[in-house]
Amino acid sequence: MTRADGVRGSGAAILAVTGLAPLVWGTTYAVTSEFLPPERPMFTALMRALPAGLVLLAATRALPRGRWIGRAALLGVLNIGAFFPLLFLAAYRLPGGVAAVLGSAAPVFALAIAAGLLRVRPSGRKLLAGVIGIMGVALVVLRADAALDPIGVLAGLAGAASMAAGTVLTGHWGRPDGVGPLAFTSWQLTAGGLFLLPLALITEGAPPALDGPAIGGYLYLGVLGTAAAYALWFRGLSRMPATSVAFLGLLSPLSAAVIGWIALGQSLTLLQVLGMVIALGGTVLGQLGPGATRPEPVQPPDPQEPASIVTGESTTATTSQLASTPQNSRLG
Repeated sequence: MTRADGVRGSGAAILAVTGLAPLVWGTTYAVTSEFLPPERPMFTALMRALPAGLVLLAATRALPRGRWIGRAALLGVLNIGAFFPLLFLAAYRLPGGVAAVLGSAAPVFALAIAAGLLRVRPSGRKLLAGVIGIMGVALVVLRADAALDPIGVLAGLAGAASMAAGTVLTGHWGRPDGVGPLAFTSWQLTAGGLFLLPLALITEGAPPALDGPAIGGYLYLGVLGTAAAYALWFRGLSRMPATSVAFLGLLSPLSAAVIGWIALGQSLTLLQVLGMVIALGGTVLGQLGPGATRPEPVQPPDPQEPASIVTGESTTATTSQLASTPQNSRLG
């Protein structure tokens, strides 16, 4: 096997592992609708982020220092704290899968943000892939009687833009030298959860009473749907261009539709299957071209963040986050 074959094989493996994150996010709708208390989107968002973040933070015993305090806070808000409630708001105000279609615009937002902030000019191929992805997701989840609520539309677009901005900045900044993937994930989950805490208390009041299935559902969402999934997502961002990783998010509504068909008895028409094929084509097209993978970034130590503050993390590990939703993909 040649060196080029090895690189391609490694890139395919990274792509496949990173793609597991949106596939897991696609299970959120089924778990939420079947096991969790109804009409508590802010509490659900909080429970997905803060407990997992605090557990990982205690386990890794690594805190951000210097410029990374602000960076971790910003990434936590973009990827978690703002994204989750905006996604839920769109999901509750937009029937018929409209929120899923708006969310599928995230790759296009990522291309625009990378161009504006990082001066990375998007290729025509990636722009075409973004349009194809939106069309495919629309065929999977959109219904003819779907209503458009202005607040819901703005929330859906803002949520997609927030996640896209977090994805681009995470890929651009990488992570501090000596900080492992779990520690990096814990910073963002904790920051996002702390941002959500007062919002949940103000908008929904005291937490609801939880039965056994609800506790199990929150454990699943926190451990697998958030902590593990975001660890894989951020790991992929450390090895692949952010504008390529963003296209993998199109897998989430497709996963949600298949799970709804298998587990919840929802219909799956030939037109929806065609939409899945088109969306997968957009996902694959978004990965093609040079620069599909890259070495894991190694940054010089920040003078304000000595390497000795990080313990219990492998410096060779690579980094880590929700997104399916009601109507087969609208909850992150």
